[in-house]
Amino acid sequence: MEIMPGAHYLGSGKCMFEVWAPSLQAVSVQITCPHERQIPLDSKKKGYWQAVAEGIKPGSQYYFRLNGSIDRADPASNFQPEGIQGPSMVIDHKSFSWSDKNWKGISLEKMLIYEIHVGTFTSEGTFEAIIGRLDDLLELGINAIELMPVAQFPGERNWGYDGVFPYAVQNSYGGPEKLKYLVNICHQKNIAVILDVVYNHLGPEGNFLPEFGPYFTDKYKTPWGKAVNFDDEHSDEVRNFFISNAIFWLKEYHIDALRLDALHAIYDMSAKPFIRELAEKVEDYSRQTGRKYYLIGESDLNDVKIIRPKQAGGYGLDAQWCDDFHHSLHTLITNEKNGYYDDFGEIKHLVKSLQEGFVYSWQYSKYRKRHHGSSSKNISACKFVVFSQNHDQVGNRMLGERLSSLVCFEALKLAAGVVLFSPYIPLLFMGQEYGEESPFLYFVSHNDPSLISAVREGRKNEFKAFNWKDQVPDPQAVDTFLKSKIKWENRKSNKNKLLLEFYKYLIRMRKKIPALSNLSKNGLRAYNINDKKLIMLHRWYKKSNIVCFMNFERQDYKFSSALPEGKWIKFIDSAEKKWDGKGSTLPAVIKQRENLIMPSFAFASYESILDSNNKR
Repeated sequence: MEIMPGAHYLGSGKCMFEVWAPSLQAVSVQITCPHERQIPLDSKKKGYWQAVAEGIKPGSQYYFRLNGSIDRADPASNFQPEGIQGPSMVIDHKSFSWSDKNWKGISLEKMLIYEIHVGTFTSEGTFEAIIGRLDDLLELGINAIELMPVAQFPGERNWGYDGVFPYAVQNSYGGPEKLKYLVNICHQKNIAVILDVVYNHLGPEGNFLPEFGPYFTDKYKTPWGKAVNFDDEHSDEVRNFFISNAIFWLKEYHIDALRLDALHAIYDMSAKPFIRELAEKVEDYSRQTGRKYYLIGESDLNDVKIIRPKQAGGYGLDAQWCDDFHHSLHTLITNEKNGYYDDFGEIKHLVKSLQEGFVYSWQYSKYRKRHHGSSSKNISACKFVVFSQNHDQVGNRMLGERLSSLVCFEALKLAAGVVLFSPYIPLLFMGQEYGEESPFLYFVSHNDPSLISAVREGRKNEFKAFNWKDQVPDPQAVDTFLKSKIKWENRKSNKNKLLLEFYKYLIRMRKKIPALSNLSKNGLRAYNINDKKLIMLHRWYKKSNIVCFMNFERQDYKFSSALPEGKWIKFIDSAEKKWDGKGSTLPAVIKQRENLIMPSFAFASYESILDSNNKR
């Protein structure tokens, strides 16, 4: 990586400005605050413009003046205090007093991830407000939070995927200083921070990158128009812009891992794809700093090359989200078959996902009307992040319903057990641990009336494959955003509190029992019992053994267990009355083969006691 674009404060009133604008004849910096002045930039190699200016202090605001006539904010602006149309601000990143010098991070396979949308997680909707809830997350058992994108977007409310300044921290969330403060406190509390970043597109409002250079190409068609230029002419510097961005978050904000949005929407036919180059540069940075930083991909291609090591011809990402796991679980407890759920709904799908990860490994997909995916059978379990809910799977429903609004209480407990006792890295979506019922809707705050109209129409068209009949909530309405705020106080009432305690217990057991805490497919077998919607999951590690029974049938079901030898002692049963079940029908202790009865949507797990040294 040769150049980090943007404004770099060097101390003593000096600041270096750097911008890539290969097609322009002249570029200068127009200081607007505290005193107006103009600073010409010198043309450098590869289309860069650069100058070191004196008398520039942190807090100074500026535009780049293009060809002497048009003022635009810095594409690599670190802060837009007045939003996307306002000037950029010089930030002194060295002025923040970090106290995480001894922080070494949390290994990916040990993470329990909690996804947060900053604007709706608290009533204040700020980074600072999140801090007041960290102790509750620690008590739950969470050790990693994942922030949805915080790069500057239009207005004050947005999911974050419409960002147009990839280096600037959203002003309405609190800006650069408050994000650093949040990360610093997280590290003090032994919580890792993952940041969602978007390299497949920029938002439609305030995207002035094309005025600086060929950041986009018309070689490919995307849902957002021209594709980001990762393989056309001048793509080296476009790659540098985004790779520098990744390093920027790790270096200046001490972020522990990046979640890379929608890799399937990055179009790149080069011999070394951008994602692989990005992984190499992050790996280099990890070596330089002496600690591991992680990259987690999101892709609907089911292509294992994303997570294969580069030595095996892969891109070398550390993990990826596994949508197949979600779809397999979701369809079993909801019976939904619309849209992409048409490819799922059979018990064999969840059995395969528990054993391998991907369900579609070059089988025919009815939804896609073609064969899809590659086999993940030999991919390590710690390469997959799994979930029963996330921002996409909730928010991309017409009414943004969470599982708590779609299924019964028993099914919520069952879903919790399947995710947390799987061999993969679990992710919870904010509020699901206590059954939050507020929807998570799609919301924006654009200024362009024609764009607002297009977004409204686009949301209507998006749901045609699902045949949902309700009226689409207006994305632009403030009320749509306010309805999406979670009601944190509900975690202390009635069944919400009980579900929260159930999650806490499952997480404690996951951490405590070696067979559960060791993420491996080698010590795992999943079985479908009697061709019914009933699964027995057996996991083991050294002397530790557990079995889980998962009943997805709509009625009680009688079956014969076929357990490995040993004395099996029950340690969790969702049907017990203490978890507000109708009463357990499973014995406290079972032997190798017994006739058992399980209530509908029940989840139960047993541990094998091999000798007195292994008793708990």
